[in-house]
Amino acid sequence: MPPANTPPPVEASRSDSVANEYEREPVPEKSLKGAGKFWGMYAGEHAAGTEFMIGPLFLLAGVSLQNIIFGLLLGNLMAVLSWRYVCVPIATKARYTLYHHLEKIAGKWLVLLYNLANGLLFCFLAGAMITVSATAVGIPFDMTMPTTDDWLPNSTMFVVVVLAVGLLIATVASLGYDTVAKFANIASPWMVLVFLACGIVAFKQLGASSWEELNAIWSESILFAQDGESESTMGFWSVFLFAWFCNAAMHVGMADLSVFRFAKKASAGWATSAGMYVGHYMAWIAAAFMLAAQIKLNQDANPVPGPMANNVVGLAGIICVVVAGWTTANPTIYRAGLAFQAMAQTIFPNVSRFWATFAAGLIATVAGAFPAFAWQLLGFVGLYGTILAPMGGVIFFDWYFRQKGDASAFQKSSPATSFSVPVLLAWLIPVVPAFYLIVYEGYTAVNFVLPCWLITGVLYLLLSKKPAAA
Repeated sequence: MPPANTPPPVEASRSDSVANEYEREPVPEKSLKGAGKFWGMYAGEHAAGTEFMIGPLFLLAGVSLQNIIFGLLLGNLMAVLSWRYVCVPIATKARYTLYHHLEKIAGKWLVLLYNLANGLLFCFLAGAMITVSATAVGIPFDMTMPTTDDWLPNSTMFVVVVLAVGLLIATVASLGYDTVAKFANIASPWMVLVFLACGIVAFKQLGASSWEELNAIWSESILFAQDGESESTMGFWSVFLFAWFCNAAMHVGMADLSVFRFAKKASAGWATSAGMYVGHYMAWIAAAFMLAAQIKLNQDANPVPGPMANNVVGLAGIICVVVAGWTTANPTIYRAGLAFQAMAQTIFPNVSRFWATFAAGLIATVAGAFPAFAWQLLGFVGLYGTILAPMGGVIFFDWYFRQKGDASAFQKSSPATSFSVPVLLAWLIPVVPAFYLIVYEGYTAVNFVLPCWLITGVLYLLLSKKPAAA
């Protein structure tokens, strides 16, 4: 039975067999999970499909090896601390999904708009990972691989493979958090070893016996990839900020309230370090070496994950790319499904999470047929962080300055309004000009995440009325 002060669970009256995910009530004690469930999930999610894309994109952007090594080292530390001390403490006290938590602050109609943006952007990210998996699945079928010049589907076979991969991923994600976590826990240890093997083999293929030789080969790879330009568009601070905020929507943006609400203790937040240092450090660097090796051996700078991994470790690399795409897409589609369900429940209260998540999977599958989302990943993750993360600032400032961290009172409270104009203004005032500067003036997206988050949180406090004392 749910606590008396919470509405009855949305799933309680359903006839299907999908487990209760407590979308509109605090997660009860009996459903809490130990930290081990999260270490596997985060290692799997972040040593995954995006890593095969982001590492090579650093090389194509002309980033020096030194800036990659030290920028990622410190930026990933900040990301872990953001999860552990910004997101997870609120998740393990309030124990709500992001969407229901935000509804209590901003009202259901404003959250409907936010959920639409949130769900769609997560779908596009998942779509990029479906593209990644498809490049590996298509190898046995002699599929024509997309190139960085292909923004639209380049062949019928590519579309067929994307549809097959996407539907499978959508089904797994729709079965709920337990299924997603189990899949990640089974896959992640093996994938981590394959990533490590890819990095070691690629490093040996480069044939460098000293730092100077490695640096020289890296510089030659950049020259080849940029047609002799050798122009760097990212320095140390750009790499640092990218590592910190490429998952801004999840940590400071509070999307992972939906995941860590199941954690027994806030210390489970340290599990994100598995994702950051295994995935966003070791795996990014390994993938970058894979492209450098491909350039040296084959004179090919096309960063398509399937063939790159195949060139390095053969069949194990192909399988790793397939599974890596799944382990990123699965929890991302799960998050998008929760967003769409929360949006739909504004009008239709009994909407199933299974079908909302499956719909998110279908949208992601369609997006996966367009390679542009994968090729533009560096800019895209910064843009979606700039759009979504500021709402996390509203939650953070509300929790500590308005709610004073009182979970019991917050859970008993009802939304003061169905559409909070102060929250809307606090969100749009910084985000709209940032969006213009990013999309139309070409400014680097990740530079705007922290300023927008802080400005939104402060504006929320200034524009909204302080609740009357009980």
